[in-house]
Amino acid sequence: MIRACCIGWPVTHVRSPLIHGFWLKEHAIRGDYGREAVEPGQVEAFLRSLNDRGYAGCNVTIPHKEAAFAAMDEVEPGAVAVGAVNTVWLDRGRLVGMNSDVIGFLKNLDDHVPNWEREVRHAVVLGAGGAARGIVHGLLSRGVETVTVANRSLSKAEAIAVAHPTSLRVADWASLPDRVADADLLVNTTSLGMKGQPALDLPLDTLKPTAIVSDIVYVPLATDLLTRAEARGHRTVEGLGMLLHQAVPGFEKWFGISPKVTRGLWEHVAADVRGS
Repeated sequence: MIRACCIGWPVTHVRSPLIHGFWLKEHAIRGDYGREAVEPGQVEAFLRSLNDRGYAGCNVTIPHKEAAFAAMDEVEPGAVAVGAVNTVWLDRGRLVGMNSDVIGFLKNLDDHVPNWEREVRHAVVLGAGGAARGIVHGLLSRGVETVTVANRSLSKAEAIAVAHPTSLRVADWASLPDRVADADLLVNTTSLGMKGQPALDLPLDTLKPTAIVSDIVYVPLATDLLTRAEARGHRTVEGLGMLLHQAVPGFEKWFGISPKVTRGLWEHVAADVRGS
């Protein structure tokens, strides 16, 4: 039996077992995917013991993505650009890592707005954490000319801009209504709007009608930001699809099959989100 897992602290909330369990059943694979609570400071030791524990690899969720990056023997270029790893597999005993969050975001955007690259020249990204770093990298890799990163702590936004001095701008939170006025794409990478968190207090009246609005939050499935954007007629991109697409590379590495993100899978995980 092939086994994989997700590590985090805490890890009880992750829905990865639902996703991989769905694919294991769909493809009649004799495998298992579970959760492992790993304390901070124990990440490298756990990863080094994957084979002894019977695991082919694992996903990594917060707060361990940077620690996992540091523990790898080899990392793929996308993970180097982001400085974080969320998917790990063993290659002849060596730990190899990648960051599939970038892939997940872009695939989800492709699904919802095909050929979006033709019209997005300026994107505004809210937040300056690991997800924002990955999304900025992904957008620039697809040819977006300018990305504005807005964050309450300006120094964190400036830290991202250092890596892309010609393509990135930074903005403080108070200037957002002006900054989004010429945005072709608005992306929320913060936890604002998530269940149990404050709402994202950002007026959309300056946003042009053709702008695309994306939120990587998926609990609830329809955040206040997306609901308000849809009411204004904007094309929107929900966050659950990103979670599903980012799971594909790991499943392929561990179980040997590249699975599809289908409506059936989306509904399967969405039902759990609705019940939470």
